[in-house]
Amino acid sequence: MRHRVAGKKLGRNGGQRKALKLALTRSLFEFGRIETTRAKAEFVRSNVEKLITLAKRSKKHPDPARVIHAQRIAASRLNNDRVIVQKLFTEIAPRFENRAGGYTRILKLGQRHGDAAEMVLIELVERGDA
Repeated sequence: MRHRVAGKKLGRNGGQRKALKLALTRSLFEFGRIETTRAKAEFVRSNVEKLITLAKRSKKHPDPARVIHAQRIAASRLNNDRVIVQKLFTEIAPRFENRAGGYTRILKLGQRHGDAAEMVLIELVERGDA
């Protein structure tokens, strides 16, 4: 029984889960949408939403030190990728300024032919190119 067992293991050890979360988060911020399995999409969704909220809240404060602090926190969670952090703070967060939450959407695509895994499309709700 899995009573009160938090988190998803995804058949990986801790380091592999951390690397998977980083890769999926960076890809989602870079491309705006990614195709993956439902379990992986649900696994990465909370991380993406927390980073967008961090970027949104930092922009509301007039103190530039708060913005720099938030950028450093985001950079540490995105493997110090300056391009992705810059895009998060200048392009992605301002799009969601009037939204209280729910920045991602998961659309079901059907099953994968090889192993019948449920495939989904996870995307940012307000995409820049759409």
